[in-house]
Amino acid sequence: MTIVKDLKDSRVLIVDDVKTNVDMLVAALRDDFKLSVALDGEAALRAVEKTPPDLVLLDIVMPGIDGYEVCRRLREDPATRELPIMFLSSLEDVQDKTRGFELGANDYLTKPFEVLEVKARVRSLLKAKAYSDAIKAAQERDLHIAREIQMGILPSDLPALARGTGLDVHATIEPARHVGGDLFEVLRFSDDRMVVAVADVCGKGIPAALFMAVSVTLLRTLARQIEGPAEILARMNDELAVQNPRGMFVTMVCLDVRRGGQVTCANAGHDSLLLVRPDGSPREVFPSSGTVLGLFPGQVYQNETLELGTGDTLVLYTDGVTEAADAEKVLFGQERLHECFAQGAGPTATVTVDRLLAAVRAFAGGAPQSDDITILALRRSAAP
Repeated sequence: MTIVKDLKDSRVLIVDDVKTNVDMLVAALRDDFKLSVALDGEAALRAVEKTPPDLVLLDIVMPGIDGYEVCRRLREDPATRELPIMFLSSLEDVQDKTRGFELGANDYLTKPFEVLEVKARVRSLLKAKAYSDAIKAAQERDLHIAREIQMGILPSDLPALARGTGLDVHATIEPARHVGGDLFEVLRFSDDRMVVAVADVCGKGIPAALFMAVSVTLLRTLARQIEGPAEILARMNDELAVQNPRGMFVTMVCLDVRRGGQVTCANAGHDSLLLVRPDGSPREVFPSSGTVLGLFPGQVYQNETLELGTGDTLVLYTDGVTEAADAEKVLFGQERLHECFAQGAGPTATVTVDRLLAAVRAFAGGAPQSDDITILALRRSAAP
């Protein structure tokens, strides 16, 4: 159910340096809406930041910065980009009105104006905003639920899955939006065998999340039927390619991990893994041996095997790590990934994951996250 805000709870900011204009508007609107007043452009911007309004009634010719500049700044700021703005101005030339609309105004009324017309236009703009806000709130609720469902698909108790194997596993996932296309999986089939995977669906948002859910389901089904990562990936690729009208795809690295530390891996278009020895010599292992999953049926993938020694850690990640960007659009990159573990991995898988995630966040420095981030660490802690 969509709940629309009562217009009496809407706040209107009146911006005008002429007292008689302000008094007229206050008298016309005070019984119907909450009001704020600013007498110049700078005060208007401060008022918007302090108490966000639902509508701005904005004069153009004012001391200091004019109404055009106020409008431009409000449209430039993501927080106020969609805030309704109506110019109330004595400037009546077509060029003046055109400039106002080009800067992003929702309406323009010339002075002297009729109070009834102002009230009608104000009410119309506020109704549109209230309805738009209600729709966005409903979408936010739906997306929040979708995120909970998606996160619930992923394994939650990784220590229990690895118990008794001599292995330590930890993972984290941070979608760039409410939901995303990254996934990780840890499946325990016996005392001797685990299947571990990390994958990245093309794109972000709801389409990627749906394709991610399909991929997880396929992986769990096939890993129970087939032994061997290359064989699992080949079957997954064929199944995903059968009905894929949007041409979506997923990169995936799949590991078959044995109790004694033997790891067999196949890689379908994903980033290489990072092997970190206790002495701090990270190197890339298990590069891609075939194309991404979901586009071309009949693909062949190759298995590779290595032995994990005590204290060795494998770091699996999606490209949201290496392609994380700072405010200058510089990427985190492979070199910084290696530098993060130049002195070795953490004493636990959790510390390893947290260290890399903290390094990425510190590098980004608050810049918007552009892609989903997933990190999984698999450490051989002791003999089983």
